Amino acid sequence: MREPDMQKLDTLVSRLVGDVGAAVTGALVVLGDHVGIFRAMADGEPVQVAELAARTGVKERYLREWLSAQAAADYICYDERTERFSLSPEQAMVFAEENSPAFFVGAFEVVQSMWMDEPKIADAFRTGKGVGWHEHSNCLFRGTERFFRPGYNSYLVADWIPALDGVEAKLKAGASVADIGCGHGASTILMANAYPASRFIGFDYHGPSIERARATAESAGVADRVTFEQSSAAAFPGRDYDLIAMFDCLHDMGDPVGAGRHVRETLAPGGTWMIVEPFAHDHLKDNLNPVGRVYYGASTMICTPASLAQEVGLGLGAQAGEVRLRRVVLDAGFTHFHRATETPFNMVFEVRA
Repeated sequence: MREPDMQKLDTLVSRLVGDVGAAVTGALVVLGDHVGIFRAMADGEPVQVAELAARTGVKERYLREWLSAQAAADYICYDERTERFSLSPEQAMVFAEENSPAFFVGAFEVVQSMWMDEPKIADAFRTGKGVGWHEHSNCLFRGTERFFRPGYNSYLVADWIPALDGVEAKLKAGASVADIGCGHGASTILMANAYPASRFIGFDYHGPSIERARATAESAGVADRVTFEQSSAAAFPGRDYDLIAMFDCLHDMGDPVGAGRHVRETLAPGGTWMIVEPFAHDHLKDNLNPVGRVYYGASTMICTPASLAQEVGLGLGAQAGEVRLRRVVLDAGFTHFHRATETPFNMVFEVRA
């Protein structure tokens, strides 16, 4: 065994201390969100522990420890002179404002599900079997919606749809749209709010998510033009859709080529298939960065097991990259595949027959 370089070892251990701190703090973020501490501090006004305890109904001794840990993580601010805690405007956007474009609590809920479901994934590693989306802890479904919704709020209507040739005009005039793998319906409802002349149907194979989407559509006041149905990507009903959208879900499918063939059969002439996928380069070396770290981790624990649990089990993974996605689309019978736009977290593709 080679002798370790002690300087490199010290550097690695220092990084690990930071990583363990991040993991511990993530659990505290989820806790603080669940009991309403961040929301109670959203106004940014410095507050003493006793006052905040009264405001939240959280016991003071627990709250003091939680606040101290968050201050050590630099997730909240602490004034030593007044012994008060507060959220900066930036911290409030990340932790307290649900509709902020920078809201990040959902990501920690997704990570929570990874810890909770690790025994299932360990078994899958040994057997080669998959772990279906529906087999995960409930915090995954809620966390996924809350993680992706800020990006959809920021980019879907303002950037992604306008980047697709002719699609925005169709939606404004009145189009038929299917949102495949819609989950809790965040993307479907957002489009319905933006384009009231169009009709939207969200499909997802996960029944509880469909029930949640229906309730959310009712509360959002768009149930008159949005419906949600339980169905797989390879068998969703209807024809002549002007737009079929898949948001961050194609790589989770066991048979994405088969799903693509069904999309081709159900699109209207001149219709568009919009594919939104996690941002990735085509070569591993180019994905060895903070974003790639997150996506490869999620892919290992969630996305790849979901694909392997289904028929075919292609296992694209969350870092499939444009070349592999192009191959899926072409194998499904399409001829037009174009990267319409991108963000640091997503690639948006325009597909036509």
